[in-house]
Amino acid sequence: MPHTDLAPVTLTDPVTTSRSHRRHAWTVTGLLVVFMMVNFADKSVLGLAADPIRHDLGLSATGFGLANSTFFLFFSVCCAAGGLLADRVRPRWLLLGMALLWSIAQMPMALGGGLSALVASRIVLGAAEGPAFPVAQHSALAWFPDRRRNLPGALLNVGVALGVVLAAPGLTWVIQHHGWRSAFAAVAVAGVVWAAAWAVFGRDRTTETGGQGAGTDPDGSAEERSPDLSYRRILGTRTWIGATIGYFSTYWVIALSLVWVPSYLHDGLGYPATTAAGLVAGIWAVSGIAMLGQAGVTGWLLRRGVTSRWARARVGGITLLVSALGCAILSQAARGPLTVLLLLVGFGLCGTMSTVAVTSVAEVVPAGRRGGALGLMNAVVTTGGLIAPALTGYLVDTQGRSGYQHAVLLTAVLLLLGGTAAVTLIDPARDARRLAP
Repeated sequence: MPHTDLAPVTLTDPVTTSRSHRRHAWTVTGLLVVFMMVNFADKSVLGLAADPIRHDLGLSATGFGLANSTFFLFFSVCCAAGGLLADRVRPRWLLLGMALLWSIAQMPMALGGGLSALVASRIVLGAAEGPAFPVAQHSALAWFPDRRRNLPGALLNVGVALGVVLAAPGLTWVIQHHGWRSAFAAVAVAGVVWAAAWAVFGRDRTTETGGQGAGTDPDGSAEERSPDLSYRRILGTRTWIGATIGYFSTYWVIALSLVWVPSYLHDGLGYPATTAAGLVAGIWAVSGIAMLGQAGVTGWLLRRGVTSRWARARVGGITLLVSALGCAILSQAARGPLTVLLLLVGFGLCGTMSTVAVTSVAEVVPAGRRGGALGLMNAVVTTGGLIAPALTGYLVDTQGRSGYQHAVLLTAVLLLLGGTAAVTLIDPARDARRLAP
C-alpha cells in the first residue's frame, strides 16, 4: 500500500459550496447508505431462516441463540480497532476490505457447511462488520459541517432499516423457493457488487481537496481544537457516556429484531412466516421514517438556535422512553391489531438514538479523534448483540412462549434506562467547552 494511504486522516478546508464538493459528498453518502443496507441484510439472514436452519442443523433455541451470539464475539473488539484505525488509514480502503470479507464469510454456508462452518463464518462476518458503522459515519460526516450532519447521519441509519425492509420479504422468498443456503449466496453477491461500485466511485474527502491545511471542519470551524486530546478525556464526558448508554438500549432492540422477532411473531404469537416477515419489514420501515423525522426536527431546531442538548439528546431520549412504554405493554399483550401497533412503536421508534448518539459525539470530538471515539462507543454498544440473542434463547428454552414475553419486558427496562441517560447526560456544547484547550 502506498505511503499516502497510511497518512493520518486530516480534514482540509474546501469551498463546501462548490458543485464538485456537493456531488462527491452525496455520491459517497449514497454509496454508504447502500453499504449499510448490505451490512444489515447480511445480519438478518439467520433470523429470517431461523426455523429451517434450526431444523436442518438440529439446534435448540439456546444453541441457535449462541450461534448468533458468536457473530459478536470479535465484533466489539474489531469495532474499536477499526474506529481507531480510521483515524490513521484512509476509510475508503477499510470500507472496501470489509465489504469483500463479508462476501467471503457468507460462502461456507452457501456451499453446504454445517454447524461448525456456521459458527466460524459468523465469527469472521462479525469481525469484518464490526467497524462498518463507525467507519461509514466517520467517512460520510467528514464531508459535512456540524449543522448539516443530521441528514447524512440519519440516511446511513435509514440504510440499516432499508437493508432489513428489503431483505425480509426478498430473502424470505428466496428461502421458501430456493432454500435457506441460497439466501447466504444472495447477500454474498450483493457485497461483491457494492465493493465493485465503491472501488470506482468511493473516495475520501481528504483525497479531493487541497486547502488551508489540517485542522478545520467543512464549515471552516476549528474542529481540530486539540490534536493531542486523549481518548480517556473523551470517554469521560457525560455526552459520550449518555450517548453510549442510550445507543446500547437501541442496539439491544436491533439484535432482537434481527435474530428473535421473526420467531417471536411466528412461534410466540402464531403469525404465518410470510406475515411475520412483513411485520419485521414494517418495524424497520417505521425505524427509517422515525430516523428521517428525527433528522428533520433536529435540523430545524438547530437552525433556530436550539442547543444540541434539546435538539438532539432530548428528541432521541424521548423516543426511547416512548419505545420503552410500547415494549412494556407489548410484553403483556395477546395477538391482535394492538400488538402490531405496540410492536411497531416499541421496536421501531428507538432507532433514532443511533443517529443522535453519533452526531452528538461527533459534535464534541475533534475530527482527528472522531473515528476512534465512534469506534469505542460502538464497541461498548454492540456487546448488546452478544448478550441479547443468547439470553433470549435461554429464556425461550426454559420458559417456552412466556420466555418471549420476558425478553420483551427486559427490553422495555433497558430502553427506559437508555432514554433516561440520553435526556439527563448528553450535552455536546457543555462537553465541547470542557475539552477545549
